[in-house]
Amino acid sequence: MKKLFLTVFVFVIVFVGATAGDLHFTVKGVKFTMKAVPAGTFQMGNNYGYSSEKPIHPVTLKAFWLGETEVTQELWTAVMGTNPSMFTGNKLPVEQVSWDDCQEFIAKLNQLTGKHFRLPTEAEWEYAARDAKPEKQYVFCGGNYMDDLGWYDENSEEKTHDVALRKPNALGLYDMSGNVSEWCHDWYEEKYYASSPSDNPQGPTEGTYRIRRGGSWNGFRSDCSVTARGYNPPTRRYKAIGLRLAL
Repeated sequence: MKKLFLTVFVFVIVFVGATAGDLHFTVKGVKFTMKAVPAGTFQMGNNYGYSSEKPIHPVTLKAFWLGETEVTQELWTAVMGTNPSMFTGNKLPVEQVSWDDCQEFIAKLNQLTGKHFRLPTEAEWEYAARDAKPEKQYVFCGGNYMDDLGWYDENSEEKTHDVALRKPNALGLYDMSGNVSEWCHDWYEEKYYASSPSDNPQGPTEGTYRIRRGGSWNGFRSDCSVTARGYNPPTRRYKAIGLRLAL
């Protein structure tokens, strides 16, 4: 009976007061918001970028939700009981978490909420960073002037910063360019775009590295673009990589 009561309580928190498609959650006293991303089709990639960003190709996605901010240290600690981050602060993004660590965190979060959180696919990440609008051609998430939008090597003072201090994009998503790079679901393959399915691509079925997106506090401005693709071993932890939830 006690377990059933807790499940119902979480569901009430999620849906009471939700506006404009947003979903609001509270987990062990920590609140976070998921922003609605509408279904649509966009041109993914950049023919003027690195070879891994080519060719531009059409992608169609179903509607989903994406975290308003990167996962904070207070949420990670509430779920996991520990904080692995190099820079510490409740509202700072969690970092020094491997892709595998993120899967453990998500599994525990799903147990607490009864939901099905996950990492976004690489296509979902880029689509949301582009405002979910095919006509938008911004270089970074929310605009073309990086200093207004996020933290990178020229303005970060060699550290992460509290989430949501810079301007969001049109969907209300913060820090998708800069602060910490964000793990995505997909395996990395340099030439994947040449054979990627157009309908809700999930990435290669196997690989050595997992995708990360968005650039970071210690990365170059170009690494923060909406099309730049990064990759790392899924077992490694880095002081410049965290995560953003999808649902």
